[in-house]
Amino acid sequence: MMQATASLTVPIRIAAAVIADQDGRVLLVRKRNTRFFMQPGGKLDDGETAVATLVRELREELGCELVKAEFFGLFSAPAANEPVHTVEAALFQAEVSGEIKPRAEIEEVVWVDPSQPGAIPLAPLTRDHVLPVIVSRRSQSAVEPPQVA
Repeated sequence: MMQATASLTVPIRIAAAVIADQDGRVLLVRKRNTRFFMQPGGKLDDGETAVATLVRELREELGCELVKAEFFGLFSAPAANEPVHTVEAALFQAEVSGEIKPRAEIEEVVWVDPSQPGAIPLAPLTRDHVLPVIVSRRSQSAVEPPQVA
């Protein structure tokens, strides 16, 4: 009998937001009764677009409204809270309005420096893809020469 592995299961489709503050720190959330911190967002409902998912999840989980979402990329990683599954994340750079507070199943929110997130446990997607991509993009934009008209 073959044992199920992450590669043999249907990926869990999610939408996730990269929300940064004025100091460049990135918002991470931890769901109640879980260990890992990750980007806010959630699973797509049947027939729902990734942006519609973000609107719904940010409102339900953090009490804020999505103002702008710019597609950041599609990433895949082992699911943090569902063994033998992978997540396929549509990631967006997001701007929000309103006060961000943990609601619904979110127990804790933290703001971290993406280049030095500290000792908090990170979801594989966040640790292996999201934070490294943010750091890489920021370092590339810091070394690009200014455009001359």
